[in-house]
Amino acid sequence: MTGQQLKNSILQMAVQGKLVPQDPNDEPASVLLERIRAEKEQLIKEGKIKKEKNPSVIFRGADNLPYEKVGKNEPVCIADEVPFDIPESWEWVRLGEIFQHNTGKALNSSNKSGVLLEYITTSNLYWDRFELENLRSMYFTENEIEKCQVSKGDLLVCEGGDIGRAAIWLKDYKICIQNHIHRLRSYVPLCTRFYYYVFFLYKYAGWIGGKGIGIQGLSSNALHSLLVPVPPIAEQERIVKRLEIIKPLSDKYSEASEQIQELNNLFPEHLKKSILQYAVQGKLVPQDPADEPASVLLERIRTEKEKLIKAGKIKRDKHESVIFRRDNSYYEKVDGIERCIDDELPFEIPESWGWCRLKSLTENITSGSRDWAKYYSTTGAAFLRMGNLSKNSFDLRLEHIQRVSIPSKAEGTRTSLQSGDLLFSITGDVGMLGLIPDGFEEAYINQHTAMIRFLPEIRNKYIPYLLLTDYAQKFYNANQHGIKNSFRLDSIGELLVSIPPEKELFRILQRISLVLSKIVVL
Repeated sequence: MTGQQLKNSILQMAVQGKLVPQDPNDEPASVLLERIRAEKEQLIKEGKIKKEKNPSVIFRGADNLPYEKVGKNEPVCIADEVPFDIPESWEWVRLGEIFQHNTGKALNSSNKSGVLLEYITTSNLYWDRFELENLRSMYFTENEIEKCQVSKGDLLVCEGGDIGRAAIWLKDYKICIQNHIHRLRSYVPLCTRFYYYVFFLYKYAGWIGGKGIGIQGLSSNALHSLLVPVPPIAEQERIVKRLEIIKPLSDKYSEASEQIQELNNLFPEHLKKSILQYAVQGKLVPQDPADEPASVLLERIRTEKEKLIKAGKIKRDKHESVIFRRDNSYYEKVDGIERCIDDELPFEIPESWGWCRLKSLTENITSGSRDWAKYYSTTGAAFLRMGNLSKNSFDLRLEHIQRVSIPSKAEGTRTSLQSGDLLFSITGDVGMLGLIPDGFEEAYINQHTAMIRFLPEIRNKYIPYLLLTDYAQKFYNANQHGIKNSFRLDSIGELLVSIPPEKELFRILQRISLVLSKIVVL
């Protein structure tokens, strides 16, 4: 049960008469309603309120079902409208029969008549509290002040915004309200707090601004006709007292429930990252001494890359990197200069593994071009942007794809995507990924996205998984620049990559696939 469900359950018990016991010595609610009707008649005689054309009286019939008599009309059974049963000492009533209600004044900047006064809007009214730091002001005439002014003890309810949101004005001074707020003022002393809780329950049960039996809006007529229970006053006070005792406890439960839910939501992702981190550190599957060491795989990759360079298919790195192990330390040779890089290594790896720079594994790392907007079309090739990339996965998000129709010689065609290409966001939320699957349609990228094209020997999901680890994320964060966060293409290629033996690499991929499928099931 969530915190909100618990609160709703407690409030449901409260307004159904199940939270505190009934006391036969309490004055029944029927007597209270008669007193309210007498008070209304007196106010009508004094000219303070107008006589209702069709007053509502709700009573129990001989069959113990609720009936309503409106004006001079014949009584009608309203059992289908009543949302729950109430004790015999309670009564059902239309809200307008027990509360006098008004809405505030509509904003009119051209009207300068009257006195300039601060007023409350729906942006100042929250559940059980007011935020009064940024009050606005407008002019109110004497008559408008009488209609729109709030006094201590009035219940205020949102007509607009978050419909039904309510709070009691408890300040010792008066204030005006805007037209999207209802002011409810009881005809005789009531426990207004009880009706605040009624609104809270009705709102979260969907009976206000929701579906089903509820009302979609909260106009004056809708508010007037809202069906509410009326307990004896003494019981109203006991209910509120009990709720005030329970509330801190339910709030603690709600907070704990939210924390647990947050942990539950985060657990699969944290577990996934832990598994991937174990994988790239050589801790996910056991090493097999019969496997060729990673150095053999890396040498094969270097050989393949050299062939592509000589064939003119790719360009040589300006600063080629070769990392090797000597005397139990790791060294990197760049431009003929060797240096120990032990201090740069993020974690230890098995002896059969090796290190290299990401750029050593790629045919190309590049970003898309600008000015694609002029090629936008309803048909044509897919144009992948950051919105198509994922934060904690390399699955493409294809719910919304922009299309482009471009001339064959456009500069952007150099980023025509191939299966196995890995997309990498280099601005904003750096490090979002997207792996192009086999058989994907013709597609291109914009300048905010980098394309990493791996050499055939390493064109699998190992490096994409590595780029999802916390280690990689720290690397992205450390290499971002500028106010808007950007990531240089050169920086991508400098990422240190742990490489397992080829056979172990495929065992790792199999194990990751199996374990992640179990996490999804959880």
